[in-house]
Amino acid sequence: MSNIGRLLDIESIRLDESVDDWRAAITCAGGLLERQGAISDEYTRAMIAGVEENGPYIVVAPGFAFAHARPSEAVHRTAMSWVRLARPVEFGHASNDPVTLVVALSAKDQKEHLQAMRQLATLLASPGTRTALDRAATPEEVLALLTEDAPASRPGAAATGSASSSTTEVAPAAPAEPAPAVTEAATEPATEPVTESRNKILTVCGNGLGTSLFLKNTLEQVLDRWGWSPYLTVEATDTISARGKAKEADVILTSGEIARALGDVGVPVKVIENFTSTTELDAAMRDLYDV
Repeated sequence: MSNIGRLLDIESIRLDESVDDWRAAITCAGGLLERQGAISDEYTRAMIAGVEENGPYIVVAPGFAFAHARPSEAVHRTAMSWVRLARPVEFGHASNDPVTLVVALSAKDQKEHLQAMRQLATLLASPGTRTALDRAATPEEVLALLTEDAPASRPGAAATGSASSSTTEVAPAAPAEPAPAVTEAATEPATEPVTESRNKILTVCGNGLGTSLFLKNTLEQVLDRWGWSPYLTVEATDTISARGKAKEADVILTSGEIARALGDVGVPVKVIENFTSTTELDAAMRDLYDV
């Protein structure tokens, strides 16, 4: 059984649910986890509070929200739920609204769900798989699509978006050996390239275990393609930890909402709109590292 199959029960999949707004959408996804005994209702309230406090940073790709909160006593076991909405709802995200798919995660700790998140990010990054999931007629069909081999592991699988030959075939030279990092800060997409590298990138979300892992996974796909993985470390973390770790890194990659919450942390902060797009991450890295 795949890692997703261990976390997502057939009873935790609902298709074409009608909800009035984003709070009801998260409540629906959380309610499925509650009924499976994975969480208490306190965790569902925490997922909603996270958006109220940090904005719609959980909307990590067009039409897709990944609801989660910090590990707590309200989590009884690590699990996922899947809610496809009958009508799109607005979460308030400038680029990725409206949302038609809400996936909720309850994580017992920081490690148990990592492989499942990697698989899910890869699956949702495949336009063909996302279309098939949007058209699936039954929960059984959804689960079958999610638990088969991820697109990236199959020969001839396409990357996200319509990347040109320059982003899919040409690998830039590896970064230089570690040296003091650039110290100019930014809360808008960085325009100054990294000229000296500490060989570390932070991906940041409100809790450090959900959306930041989506972004980390997509970035690592780009680094693997370039052959840079041996030279750059990618760490997923939360906003509190990111402030303390910022000066260890070349750059922070995150959402617009989290970038505004972080403020000036002493290193560039690059806003990423679609956390599952290798095309967007490829372009961001070329901009940041001037390649």
